Amino acid sequence: MKHKLRAVVSGIALSLVAAGTLLATSPSSAASLTRVTNFGTNPTNLNMYQYVPDTVAARPALLVLVHYCGGSASAIFSGNGHDYVTAADRYGYIIVLPEATRSEKCFDVSTAAGLRRDGGSDTTGIMSMVAYTRQRYNVDPGRIVVSGFSSGAMMTNVLAAQYPDVFAAGSAFSGVPAGCFSTTNGSLWNSQCSGGNLTKTAQQWGDQARAMYSGYTGGYPRMQLWHGTTDTTLAYPNFGEEIKQWTNLHGLSQTPTFTDRPQSSWTRTRYGGSGAQAPVEGISISGVGHSLPMSGQIAYAISFLGLDGSSVPPSPTPTPTVTPTVTPTPSASFRLRNEGAGRCVDSPNSASANGTLLQIYDCHTNPNQQFTYTTGKQLQTLGKCLDAPTNAGSGTRIQLWDCHGNTNQQWTLTSTGTVTNVANNLCLNVTGTGNTSSVTVATCNGQATQRWTQA
Repeated sequence: MKHKLRAVVSGIALSLVAAGTLLATSPSSAASLTRVTNFGTNPTNLNMYQYVPDTVAARPALLVLVHYCGGSASAIFSGNGHDYVTAADRYGYIIVLPEATRSEKCFDVSTAAGLRRDGGSDTTGIMSMVAYTRQRYNVDPGRIVVSGFSSGAMMTNVLAAQYPDVFAAGSAFSGVPAGCFSTTNGSLWNSQCSGGNLTKTAQQWGDQARAMYSGYTGGYPRMQLWHGTTDTTLAYPNFGEEIKQWTNLHGLSQTPTFTDRPQSSWTRTRYGGSGAQAPVEGISISGVGHSLPMSGQIAYAISFLGLDGSSVPPSPTPTPTVTPTVTPTPSASFRLRNEGAGRCVDSPNSASANGTLLQIYDCHTNPNQQFTYTTGKQLQTLGKCLDAPTNAGSGTRIQLWDCHGNTNQQWTLTSTGTVTNVANNLCLNVTGTGNTSSVTVATCNGQATQRWTQA
């Protein structure tokens, strides 16, 4: 297996040279790449390198930039990742470059330790590098992002899955889904995954990523995925499997919200939004193998990651004591359309009996999708009220019931699109994106499955 890995490493290096992506080292830039030692817990003996531009922003972003198999921090810094460096000079962000020291110079995205938060492998060392940098610079915690190529792209997926509370976004060039390279024999290579022969449902991929940080209920980083259609090192089917995983983690349909061609050989699809920083974005490059990124591509990644300051959400601030609310005009009817599913809350077959369980369904104008919001904070349809059963916990299905004045029938519609039950402070939620998916209350996480518009 080691011979196989070395052969692949050599192939990757040759393909990068053939594609012209390894540029000549700039003496002035190379002198600015600094080795950092004693940066914290480092169980797999990674090297840490750091690039701090001459002019650092007052509240800088932090990019973790991860090299390919057979690569090094200096190779990616002066080669196919150099556009990130020149942009750091322009925008004042800091770059951390982990470096694998094992013989194949690949990162561990395969072992049980490597696929678990704080598991004691490469991700543990990389997060020590992030913590070290945050302690020494006024890093904006809402703009910590990760990008990588090949093995580094695989690590990008894994870091974003294991530390979704740290990373705001990722951009992965020629990778595989988080957990796809999992092995049980200590090897860091998985031929089934690399060959594009490991296929799972979106839910299975999502669950595999969620298992890396068990018990976490918050949101996940936005993710940009790049792949060449003729890639034979990490075969092209992995691109579709990555999209399955990240749309599931964001509670989104696999049907694109937006599709275009920024260049003639590119097909770009966006999920959950049509802007430059959609929750998930995939870019397929026709006729290209394992040689990404290519000229001009990192500029798109810089914008998606928010490293240029474009359309970046404000940094987290203390939760206000009063949640802003949006109160519809009493008696004005509207539909509750879920952002992630693109479908509306629906009473099946227009049923109105007490205990009728609600679902989502393709939006229409029939009365069983029409709601009014009362001055008593009730959501009414078909003469009944939206009701969270008494003592409902996360995951409880929502029903219709005779209207009364209790708080389990009171709902707060917020300016962020969430609909929160007054009795239990849980958010209105959908369990899937397809027709007949259940409507529940669940622990609030800010994902698209819990964001609603009044259609």
